[in-house]
Amino acid sequence: MKYRQFGSLDWKVSALGFGAMRFPVIGGDSGKIDEKPSSEMLYYAIDHGVNYIDTAYPYHSGQSEGFVGKTLQGAYREKVKIATKLPCWDVEKTEDFDRLLHEQLGRLKIDQVDFYLLHALNEKSWLKMEQLGVLPWAEKALIDGKIAHLGFSFHDEFPVFKNIIDAYDKWEFCQIQYNYMDINYQAGKKGLDYAAEKGLAVVVMEPIRGGRLVDPPQQIEEIWNQADQKRTPADWSLQWLWNQPEVSVVLSGMSEMQHVVENVASGNQSGANSLSEAESKLVVRVREEYEDMALIPCTRCGYCVPCPEGIDIPRLLNIYNDSIMYDKHDFAVIEYNNWVPVNNRANLCVACQECEEKCPQGILVSEWMVKIDQIFAAEET
Repeated sequence: MKYRQFGSLDWKVSALGFGAMRFPVIGGDSGKIDEKPSSEMLYYAIDHGVNYIDTAYPYHSGQSEGFVGKTLQGAYREKVKIATKLPCWDVEKTEDFDRLLHEQLGRLKIDQVDFYLLHALNEKSWLKMEQLGVLPWAEKALIDGKIAHLGFSFHDEFPVFKNIIDAYDKWEFCQIQYNYMDINYQAGKKGLDYAAEKGLAVVVMEPIRGGRLVDPPQQIEEIWNQADQKRTPADWSLQWLWNQPEVSVVLSGMSEMQHVVENVASGNQSGANSLSEAESKLVVRVREEYEDMALIPCTRCGYCVPCPEGIDIPRLLNIYNDSIMYDKHDFAVIEYNNWVPVNNRANLCVACQECEEKCPQGILVSEWMVKIDQIFAAEET
């Protein structure tokens, strides 16, 4: 396994980190982790050099932390650093900080969390955390030894990301969604560079965009096949990330042993600035080909929001485009019905066309809202 500098810390992290949110389960129930194959996967990764395990309070319906804690008892605990996250949405009063951390320490069977993140910060949740005094609380937890290092994971736009980093000069790491298709999405490339410039380690999640960059359509596969060195689409995604020295560790949520074996092998071949100029250009061609496949010319500029009815127009257009680009209709159905709040969905459109007057691309948003509602909402999961 190759290792990389973890921000300003005197510690090197494995290029590949193990994301503990997609273990095999029993009967399709995310809360019932199939412990035998899952523990074998975790042990294989650690035996082959992975030293960063990422879990969180809600993963596997609240069972991931307990499973990780039980599985890593004994010698394996000494080989890894454990990262987990404060569920900010469950915090209503200052006392909840201690309550939740105490529960997490018990689940993980540890006295100190190596890396503790404020989970899924956005503009609204960060304001709430500030008002409740999360930073003074966290500094006390650091002094008391319950937390070793403090960071945050992020889901919003770059200006919010920058504001959060600038609000506190003791952040040591952050976690962002980043892959070769998301260079301008959420924190994006600008966020990666800004965090690295500030000395923060950058943990990357969604390196293959939740599985969308695996099993690509034929026209994408044909581009990959033009490379002199043959790689799987997943390996291309990982190597593109590791090629950037600002990336500290890439997390993969692996659901079967084959994924672990393949990703460990990829990690063994990783390196900053290791892709040739021709290979880097090939990734750009793949991105451009994917983007050309999008039916709706939305650039996510945000001029269409806020919608008077509360519809998250850019997100819904993006879900539709993703279903076409990646040929992953089922993924889009799940995202629409399970992750888009009911008060942000397409069925609320009254065709006022206020958004259409503001759209620089001339998108007929009201017509697309009808289509999106018909295609996705009819298949609720």
